[in-house]
Amino acid sequence: MTRHLAWGLAIAVVASGCGGSPMSRFYTLDAVAPADGAAMANTSIVVGPVTVPTAVDRPQLVLQAGPNRVAVDEFNRWAGPLAESIATTVAGNLSVLLGTPRVVAGPIPGFDPAYRVTIDVQRFESTPGTDVLVDAVWIVHTTAGGATRTGRTVAREATSGAGIDAVAAAHSRAVARVSTDIAVAIRAAAARSR
Repeated sequence: MTRHLAWGLAIAVVASGCGGSPMSRFYTLDAVAPADGAAMANTSIVVGPVTVPTAVDRPQLVLQAGPNRVAVDEFNRWAGPLAESIATTVAGNLSVLLGTPRVVAGPIPGFDPAYRVTIDVQRFESTPGTDVLVDAVWIVHTTAGGATRTGRTVAREATSGAGIDAVAAAHSRAVARVSTDIAVAIRAAAARSR
């Protein structure tokens, strides 16, 4: 009798633990920038390093909960490190914007880029149901000659709904705006070096 009671309690504990806990959802940033201008097919670019504020440098999404207050959402997470995701997304956007397949995120042995892009994200804010903000300082380094172009992009994008899916999509659009500004700087550097 006690063995049946023990098994019954064990099953009840397992069932209550599994049924009621929410499941985590994972999000990515997507490269969504449209093609822009003539292709720079032979141009090679490396994106990285990218730095992000320590407050958002975690797997969980950090949401604005009010003035001077954030909430860490334990069940909505980035699929990978945020800085790496931003680098990969910017690289994908630059490939489309500049019409070149020779764009990579992070250093790759044997890859000799014409341009190196570093990005310091100053603010990465998420307000569900309202908007997102990406404030980034970026530098385009020309490897031949060492010239640099610097810029700052402050991209605020409205969310198209109240959920986290809309937050991730808005961040993808904001990162595309950062990428567009970087692409303009690369085109200007290329024109100057001719």
